[in-house]
Amino acid sequence: MTAGDVAQPTESGRLAPADEILRLQIAPSPHLADRAFTTRRMMLEVILALIPVVVMAVVVFRWYAVVQIGSCVLACLIAEAALARLAGKPSSLGDCSAVLTGMILGLSLPWSSPWYVAVLGSFAAIGLGKAVFGGLGCNIFNPAMVGRAFAMLSFAREMGASAYVVLDSQLTVVTRATPLSLAKQFAADLAAGRVTAGEAKIQMEAAEDIWALLVGQANGSLGETSALAILLGGIYLMLRRVISWEIPLGIMVIPVILVELSHWLDLTLLGPLQHLITGSILFGAFFIATDPVTSPVTRAGKILFGMGVGFFIVVIRLFSSYPEGVMFAVLLMNAAVPLLNRWTIPRPLGGPVPVKG
Repeated sequence: MTAGDVAQPTESGRLAPADEILRLQIAPSPHLADRAFTTRRMMLEVILALIPVVVMAVVVFRWYAVVQIGSCVLACLIAEAALARLAGKPSSLGDCSAVLTGMILGLSLPWSSPWYVAVLGSFAAIGLGKAVFGGLGCNIFNPAMVGRAFAMLSFAREMGASAYVVLDSQLTVVTRATPLSLAKQFAADLAAGRVTAGEAKIQMEAAEDIWALLVGQANGSLGETSALAILLGGIYLMLRRVISWEIPLGIMVIPVILVELSHWLDLTLLGPLQHLITGSILFGAFFIATDPVTSPVTRAGKILFGMGVGFFIVVIRLFSSYPEGVMFAVLLMNAAVPLLNRWTIPRPLGGPVPVKG
């Protein structure tokens, strides 16, 4: 109940209308909020942070990147408008969430994906990832990763390792396999006895170097080519306080520790730094896992969430048939967010309210 729910007398003795009276809102803390930090502003900040990643994608993959990202953004906007109309809800295109979903989905796809993969994946992202739960703020899973999972399971050939490589392409970066696919291939050769451990490591080091992974001279999905571009956008988001440090830190620290142990045990041919800047770990840490709707709200929950994502990434990379595990790791931990929020409820200032006997 608020003070404005009933009319009250003024100094002149007349009753003032309810809308002229100070309304005292009774609600739990926190009571301070930046009213200028709206959903639209947050989405625009993330879109701005993605510009270096998009620029590097265009530099490396040229017109293919423009078509891929543009197709996903346009399809997401159409899906958002159409599903809102079917549900009898006002259009939510103004909050820019559909644009961001399309950009992240497009950046997570191979450069060679056909247009129908981008379109159907975008409709799945908006429809299955967001609309079926009631719209933005109600969804459990990251919409862009739902769309990518749908595309990956529905179009295995167009999304598989062979989709990244064209031997006779004018784009030199796509004439060789991705670093993670190469690591899988060399690990299989090592297990079959076709090469020795030393030979496999030499071949892996010759195939990819740290500098190529940092600046964007390695093959992969559109958004994972340049680690430096991703770090630039991620640091911007943290400085602007759009995302917090807990989730990215957990996602990056756990793979480094686990890969160091695995590398020592000859379970992987890539070192910790190579694993960190190869594939989508950095992109997922700053732009995917930090989605405020599908991640925990408490500090301890965010740390556990990030650690869980990092753990599943390494497990999937090393022990599954998939070379990359960011998408599945994020979706798995999205499902655990309600439990993490319950486990990590902060202690109230002054201690819990005493219970009368």
